[in-house]
Amino acid sequence: MNNRSLTRGDLGVGIAAAVLLICSFLDLCKVENNSWNGWSSDFYPVLPSFFLSGVIGGGLILGARFLPDERKLLGMRLDQWGTVLAVSSAWAGLWVVIGNGPFGMDLAVGAILGFFAALVLAGLAVATPLVPALRLPLTGGAGAGQPGGQPFGGQPGYGYPGAQPGQPGQPGQPGQPYAAQQPAAQQPAAGQSAPAGGASDPNFQPFWFAVPAARPLYSEDGSQTPVAELAPGTWYLAVEQRGQALVAQTQDGRRGVLQDTSGIQRG
Repeated sequence: MNNRSLTRGDLGVGIAAAVLLICSFLDLCKVENNSWNGWSSDFYPVLPSFFLSGVIGGGLILGARFLPDERKLLGMRLDQWGTVLAVSSAWAGLWVVIGNGPFGMDLAVGAILGFFAALVLAGLAVATPLVPALRLPLTGGAGAGQPGGQPFGGQPGYGYPGAQPGQPGQPGQPGQPYAAQQPAAQQPAAGQSAPAGGASDPNFQPFWFAVPAARPLYSEDGSQTPVAELAPGTWYLAVEQRGQALVAQTQDGRRGVLQDTSGIQRG
């Protein structure tokens, strides 16, 4: 499990789901000296529709980050299913609150705090793919704007360009831009022309690189659909060159085309 694939939004989703689970054990409603929590059999529909749907939704969103590829269920990714469950949890919690508790009983702290936790969970689940600040990784290599640094306080981590001689990603001279680091193997031989357009360079050698700012990674099929976002301070593996673009691989195994390679730094 690599926590560098988690984002700030994912952290918020995890915290909100944990709070929602805790709220299910607190008092949901009360009448005089009697009280019930979300696990009481008298209010069983509240448990799966309000509490468990949000907890499971948050788990699906986080779990999808650690899968090697984008697993789908009935045509939707697991994180998309998690977003649907998170929103439905907030919707169910709203009706518990505006209905003044099940069967008109007085609301207790579990219902009120649980509703706000479900609301935050749903908001983060929807906003994380859309807001760049929430898509930033929890941890990275160097600080923002310093992609040439070593990850985790100087210790090699995923994508650290310290490969052994003869292996892909063998370090060049860190800190120099990609254009100035083109190895001899990538230069066209005499009488040969450079690869055109999206053609792949047969002489390309994989290498590690970092981006100076957040940049989208587009689908390899040529569509303008982002499949991931590369963040500064993290090393990524370039596995193929297509004209001026690079095919890059992220920490969780996703691949896509980096169209803007200006200013990137080789490891």
